[in-house]
Amino acid sequence: MALVELIMPKMGESITEATVLSWLKKPGDKIEHEEAVLEVATDKVDTEIPSTHAGILKEILVQKGELVQVGSPIAILTVEVEASVDNNTEDIPSPSKPAQEAHPRPPASKEYGVSHTNGKNHVADFKSSSKFFSPLVKNIAREENISVAELETIEGTGAEGRITKKDILDYVENRKLGATVKPVSHAVNFNVATQKVPSSIGAEDEIIEMDRMRKMIAERMVDSKRIAPHVTSFVEADVTSIIYWRNKVKNEFQKRTGDPLTYTPFFIEAVVNAIKDYPMINIQVDGDRIIKKKDINIGMAVALPSGNLIVPVIKNADQYSLAGLARVVNDVAKRARDNKLKPDELSGGTFTISNVGSFGNVMGTPIIVQPQVAIIALGAIQKKPAVMETPYGDVIAIRHKMFLSHSYDHRVVDGALGGSMVRRVADYLEKFDTSRTL
Repeated sequence: MALVELIMPKMGESITEATVLSWLKKPGDKIEHEEAVLEVATDKVDTEIPSTHAGILKEILVQKGELVQVGSPIAILTVEVEASVDNNTEDIPSPSKPAQEAHPRPPASKEYGVSHTNGKNHVADFKSSSKFFSPLVKNIAREENISVAELETIEGTGAEGRITKKDILDYVENRKLGATVKPVSHAVNFNVATQKVPSSIGAEDEIIEMDRMRKMIAERMVDSKRIAPHVTSFVEADVTSIIYWRNKVKNEFQKRTGDPLTYTPFFIEAVVNAIKDYPMINIQVDGDRIIKKKDINIGMAVALPSGNLIVPVIKNADQYSLAGLARVVNDVAKRARDNKLKPDELSGGTFTISNVGSFGNVMGTPIIVQPQVAIIALGAIQKKPAVMETPYGDVIAIRHKMFLSHSYDHRVVDGALGGSMVRRVADYLEKFDTSRTL
């Protein structure tokens, strides 16, 4: 038998940490290879973590509610020697061997750093602080001889007021210049912002605590409006041709594939084609630099049964046919509602669509998903009387129409580009080729 560490796996290129929601196993339980062991929450999605080995859960290293970094050990498993051979893991010395020889570590009950008092270095117990400090922040504090008490005075700009690497480096720079002042906050703390106007609570009012996802949504929406000056352009599109063509093929398509043919794939296809025509809408802002994205990754807002919103991303959407888009849209939407998306499926978007028409809304002013610079809201499709030009003169006909609302970041997208982009989406919808096959 051998002891093996279960490591918090990498769950996406932008995910560096996760919070333990619950353990699905307890010490002494038998675990199969790739069996779910615990549930964690990242800043993008809740997900289960499978075991990398088959064996017995010997010890849990991180408890419910704790934040753990990707690559850190989260549990210890007892496994068969043959099963423990893995290039990506390293056996833990058995209890009969001095653990200090192979894995010198401080006691698990304390986290240490170095602070300064009267110019002398000493061990500081970060457990004495009620604030969360990432290992990177602790390391910088140790190297710069910043005490825990001093660290607590730094105003954090990260999620829930956490101190980021930039915050502490700015603080260090100010201190070197002889001005130990709090760095100017670059982010709006959602809790502080909402407390400026006190609520009036009556005796019969119900108080509902925000869940974790709603808190994240609220914070990101506030951040997006703070970061990007939003401008919204509107156009109305005649989608009659799409309506009739879809009605003609949808039954055969569902019979053949098992998937319903919704309108979303048509909209994504039109957006992708418009992005190809206006590639400067497929950008991101990094300080004074504009990053022109090569891939076209379309975010698709999905309403969850809980009432919250999630935005899975269809990577390389320009590589799919209309039938391919239909399949991936149905798959992603279903797994989003069943909470079965992988964290990486929620990152990397370059442009987003939001179907407000599914709620009966004719138009909306959507908020940009950072760090993207644009988002389109799709309104409800309605029958309307419209003037049609014919070889025999103008006539009034019943047409299927919808509004498209395009919100964009006015720092880098002017009205000419933002307006032309959404107009081009409408053009692709109106000129849909009804002779095509699916």
